[in-house]
Amino acid sequence: MVRVAALSEDVVAFLSEGTRTGKLGFTAADGRPLVAPVWFVVRDGLIAFNTGAGTAKGRALARDPRVVLCVDLERPPFAFVQVQGEAELIEEPDELYQVAAACGARYMGAERADEFGRRNAVPGELVVRIRPTKVIALFDATA
Repeated sequence: MVRVAALSEDVVAFLSEGTRTGKLGFTAADGRPLVAPVWFVVRDGLIAFNTGAGTAKGRALARDPRVVLCVDLERPPFAFVQVQGEAELIEEPDELYQVAAACGARYMGAERADEFGRRNAVPGELVVRIRPTKVIALFDATA
């Protein structure tokens, strides 16, 4: 049984602010925990990002879809959101383009969105959508 947790409005606002990167936790084939930074967007209540099918992330998520994404604010008042969930891998070209372009717009500016979308909407690339199962948030660690 998979639990489903919704991303609240304040969590979505925190995750979507500026160019905060996510730190994605996943499990290597030998059981080691790994963490990698990812550019991401929130779409339809899910976290979405692109990665290559042959990358450590792509291979690990194909093997075991359990993930955790942590996004933090590294200055006062210090804050973080941790989203635990299940990853769904998608290879559909239009979805690849849409997520890549949205990430490109967020992290590189709207004028480069199409460039980033086209570069990443190619065979061998994946969209990863994280369906949250648990969300932990602390918005003011100094309080």
